[in-house]
Amino acid sequence: MNFLPHKPPARGMEAFASRDFRRYQLARVMAILGAEAQSVAVAWQVYSMTHRALDLGYTGLALFLPGLVFLLPAGHVADRFDRRQVILACYGMQVVCTTGLLVLTRAGVHSVYPIYAVLFLIGSGRAFSGPASSALVPHLVPERHFVNAVTWGGAIWQFSNITGPALGGLLFTLPLARLVPDTRLEGAGIVYVFTLGSLGWFLVLVGSLHTRPGRMEHRAASLKVVTAGFQYMMRSPLLLGASSLDLFVVLLGGATALMPIFAHEILHQGPRGLGLLRAAPAAGALMMSLTMARFPFRRRAGLRLFVCVAVYGATTVVFGLSRSLWLSLGALALAGAADTISVIIRGSLLQLGTPPEMRGRVSAVNALFIGGSNELGEFESGLTAQWWGAVRATVVGGVGALAVAGVWAALFPRLRQADELTAEALRATTT
Repeated sequence: MNFLPHKPPARGMEAFASRDFRRYQLARVMAILGAEAQSVAVAWQVYSMTHRALDLGYTGLALFLPGLVFLLPAGHVADRFDRRQVILACYGMQVVCTTGLLVLTRAGVHSVYPIYAVLFLIGSGRAFSGPASSALVPHLVPERHFVNAVTWGGAIWQFSNITGPALGGLLFTLPLARLVPDTRLEGAGIVYVFTLGSLGWFLVLVGSLHTRPGRMEHRAASLKVVTAGFQYMMRSPLLLGASSLDLFVVLLGGATALMPIFAHEILHQGPRGLGLLRAAPAAGALMMSLTMARFPFRRRAGLRLFVCVAVYGATTVVFGLSRSLWLSLGALALAGAADTISVIIRGSLLQLGTPPEMRGRVSAVNALFIGGSNELGEFESGLTAQWWGAVRATVVGGVGALAVAGVWAALFPRLRQADELTAEALRATTT
């Protein structure tokens, strides 16, 4: 790791003293911009083909299932091999998958099943890159700057989530084929070309990192070694409570998959309106991340976590009942601000409370919870919206998230009582 020798970093910017951290976060910006723009294009494509909420839910299911299938081997791979090389291989696979989406679009395919197949492959790459990426970050900064790194990682992720969906909606409506007839690109095809470019930059930047963590786990694969992360989390009420809380809250309260329906049928907006709705939670989260980077909290992490989960559920209810674009955007922004505090706390709990040689496998288990709360949550949203309608499904989900916050506060008192986000304090609690 290289640090700037001539002057100390500004307050709130400590993690950026590391060259590799700066490069890795710039790479993440590019990759997330492309992925979020691509998700808008895929959602609009699928809904345009079928006009069924359930089919939007299937896109989330296709991304989630690989995480379930490859959970244990992905964690072992992240600990057994160089985590940087694992990330490069996985994102190379993403390039192939996005190329497949572009080919399908240019061929004029009107069936959603080939799209689902490509999404399954994308989910497979994410299943292996997620644990490796999470376990790599502690190698990029000193431990004393790790919470700051997590905070800035969240801010950068949210910035990309603001720009990515809006950019996807803008590119989708760009009349490039009319302006430059020889391109034969329009709609989703333009978005997929942009995503390919962003993935190329990601591969170049990650390939230039100096950090070489090598293998953390030297034992060959066995049932005991591969399942060690799962067993470690099951023995830790702190980690189990934090990860499962995210699973059930976002599983019930998430409404991302239904945003094309809200944009088109309830708020009467087009692709650009969908981009704004997708970007609103990230806008609130970005503002909160920047605030926390400058003024980090020191104590009562567990209590703050549960308060933020309750705010997330309440704002989801407001979004479901809203008929105003601006009220919907405001509710989503507040939900994003609350969620980013939860993400920072849970990310710090996971990495600082886990030994370095176990981080890949524990991160893989956590990735299953996160995948369940996002991709599987999209399937749940699509299914319940098919039964009850988008508005009722969203409102019931928000109420369910509030209920989960109360139940988990009672079931996991150690999580509620968690105080300082330091490795010493958290590992003492997890053991």
